[in-house]
Amino acid sequence: GHTTGPSLNNDKLYKFDYSAEVYVDRVKASLQKSAGYRISSGVDVNLLWRNPDNDDDQLIKITIRDVQVENVNERPAAKNIFKGKSTEKIIRKEYLEALQRPIVLELVRGKVKTFYSYQNEPGFTQNIKRGLASLFQLQLHSGPAHEVDISGKCNTTYHVQQDQVTKIKALDSCEIEKEGFTSHNKILDVSTKATSATVYVLEDGFIKSIKAEENYVLLLNSRRKTGAKIVSKQRLELKSAQAGPGLIAGKQVASVIKTLDSSYVAVPLVAEPVKSECKKCPSLSEHWKSIREHMYPEKLSKAEAARSFLSFIQNIRKATKEEILQIIRSENKELLPQVVDAVTSAQTPASLEAILEFLDFKDASTSTLQERFLYACGFASHPSEMLLKSLTAKFKGDIANEEIKETLVIVMGALIRKLCDREGCKLPAVVEAKRLILSRLEKAKKDDNVRMYLLALKNALLPEAIPLLLKYAESEGPISNVAATAIQRYDPSFLTKEVKETMNRIYHQNRKVHEKTVRTTAAAVILNSNPSYMEVKNILLSIGELPLEMNKYMLSMIQDILHFEMPSSKTVRQVLKDMRAHNYDRFSKMGSSSAYSGYITRGPDISSTYSLDILYSGSGILRRSNMNIHVFDRNAELHASQVVIEAQGLESIIAATPDEGEENLDSFAGMSAILFDVQLRPVTFFQGYSDLMSKMFSATGDPINVVKGLILLTDYSQEIQLQSGPRASMEFLGGLAIDISGGMEFSLWYRESKTNIKNRVAMFIAGNTEVDSFFIKTGMETTLEVETALDFISTVQFSQYPFLVCMQMDRVESPFRRYVTKYESLPSGRRYTARRGKAELLAGNEYPLHQENSNMCRKVFGAKSDSSSNWF
Repeated sequence: GHTTGPSLNNDKLYKFDYSAEVYVDRVKASLQKSAGYRISSGVDVNLLWRNPDNDDDQLIKITIRDVQVENVNERPAAKNIFKGKSTEKIIRKEYLEALQRPIVLELVRGKVKTFYSYQNEPGFTQNIKRGLASLFQLQLHSGPAHEVDISGKCNTTYHVQQDQVTKIKALDSCEIEKEGFTSHNKILDVSTKATSATVYVLEDGFIKSIKAEENYVLLLNSRRKTGAKIVSKQRLELKSAQAGPGLIAGKQVASVIKTLDSSYVAVPLVAEPVKSECKKCPSLSEHWKSIREHMYPEKLSKAEAARSFLSFIQNIRKATKEEILQIIRSENKELLPQVVDAVTSAQTPASLEAILEFLDFKDASTSTLQERFLYACGFASHPSEMLLKSLTAKFKGDIANEEIKETLVIVMGALIRKLCDREGCKLPAVVEAKRLILSRLEKAKKDDNVRMYLLALKNALLPEAIPLLLKYAESEGPISNVAATAIQRYDPSFLTKEVKETMNRIYHQNRKVHEKTVRTTAAAVILNSNPSYMEVKNILLSIGELPLEMNKYMLSMIQDILHFEMPSSKTVRQVLKDMRAHNYDRFSKMGSSSAYSGYITRGPDISSTYSLDILYSGSGILRRSNMNIHVFDRNAELHASQVVIEAQGLESIIAATPDEGEENLDSFAGMSAILFDVQLRPVTFFQGYSDLMSKMFSATGDPINVVKGLILLTDYSQEIQLQSGPRASMEFLGGLAIDISGGMEFSLWYRESKTNIKNRVAMFIAGNTEVDSFFIKTGMETTLEVETALDFISTVQFSQYPFLVCMQMDRVESPFRRYVTKYESLPSGRRYTARRGKAELLAGNEYPLHQENSNMCRKVFGAKSDSSSNWF
């Protein structure tokens, strides 16, 4: 009377046919064309012993025999890597012998209590047996269960209908030692979905057939057409039941096992990690030699540079500290920065130790490499606590270059945020770094030091830093500007009543006079954080009382909120019903400042927007230009880039009158950038009148480099244990070769100024999904590559008022290529590959800005004579 598990008859040998299949392909492809293989065999099962005191406790013996390995889909002889090879040759004799050694299971109430096998058996043959043994575990009543099998300890649900049992295993609940990591930002990451179902058909209380199927699907979040799937199937079918060996007498399991074979030991049923060694893989230095030519600075906007960068990272991750140091120490000046990018991006303990041993922060002559190392740390895809700890130690030590010190603390801020986002805010290294930045900011006396810690907080976005930021936002000069823009980066949910009150005081100048740049930032914070009816009304009523260009800028901001349907547009529309706020006098203000937002792309997976706002001083000189690109999907957002050019105190050059509150400003122009949510160290074009004059007369018009380098964006790696025995690895890497530069030029002769921001980027994404069974590897590689350039140019003629401003935002024609390669390979080197690809040209585009701008551009380029291209 067995009611709780499968029931075997005494003195019977059950003969089964068994097969385990693996398929790898694109997500929506049919399995008929997939890469993969099938292991098939006979399986003999017989009852060894039944507990005399408990019918539900039994020992069964399982033996694999007649093993065959073949293609999972039919192939012509020329494409069949197994043709003419015996199973012994494919698997190797000693492994085949191990695979055919029997295993013993102790089944109690249908669950595997103990798995007996031989001690020093190869891990991969043991895992195939574990995969088979796990199939014999079932319960004969519906309901949930916690089970331990090859996949780990998992939540399962049984559905029983007469002689059919369906077992659903929740793979994401399985507790098993996992390797791998994911990217910091969801948009740059990969989504996975895993399902597992097993259907048992029973006859006379024992198994007649089992069909199990497990599916893993990976999708690139930024492009869900790109992905991969692994399907693993197992089948066990009863062919015959014949007379078999009798039962072994005994009261205890241990004595029965000893009688059977004293070499048996109890082994965990959960899979053990197995990795096949790479025999013909190139060493790190050989690999570097093969890609070195693509890594020269002038080639950094090519897709080949990004591809080489990613493959180099993969190899660095397998290398020792000594191998990495050998390359760093032997490379020339031109290539070293790119090597530093790759070594830092690898994010292994060995790579971190190597780079820290090589870089000497007490030596100012290597500051370029130190900066590249720090930025690569800031962009780290899955930073470790160790990395932040190392940077904090460096910051406390001697640093020869002040700019490096500033970059270092700014990057520490970025790492604090990334670790906090992963619930690591209470890690000792994070607590220490936060304490250091906050305490040093409170003690800082010099403006430069205050600015440095504020920029670190602009990256860290700590809720506890908001009161400090508010204090500095109400101070004056560049510091109030940095603090206000830091507050602007917080999620609106953190912007409390106190924050809104402070921003209103700054905008309406209730306590003191503030610069236009800070006031407009304060207005943007208010309007982007669920403003009240009165807050919006007060801002609208202020238009007309503001400095000339600020009037026009605020009008543009309000119109942009309406045209782009931003969250506060509903409240703005309500306020505009009031004629005191909405009238011709207010809405007809002259000026050239503007704010505009639009879409770069709108897709089913992700969309990206650009926003461009420009604020001038009353004399026609640029005060601030701000260009942003945001990428978002349904659940996440990424601030992909921001380039802000700021200028002040330049009125004296053209003998103009400064605006209210800006009479005593030092001459200054500079640029600040945010890249992939990380605020970079701002760059100064000139500081002070004499510096401006010397640079103006020696200017070549060449743009100043803001960012140049290689960035690891998507970094996803997971190891998966398939229930049929083999291990699968899924890896997606996305790299960016980037070159952003910006410049500001004056021509006093033509009373004209020009700012130009050039963004050159090449992106390469590589995905590899592989199932490794030791004696065969099968998988699929996917690659995507695109090269593009985005230019933003603004030209201002200030010979009359209102002055003429023309803004242009262009994207050049961009090549886009994608390839999919499926493969199967044997250790001997025999390999089958099938490759498909597609290349296309994405049309160039001039992005639309508001109609006023188009009208202005016609005037600017109509009025310009050919000779006006001579710049100082």
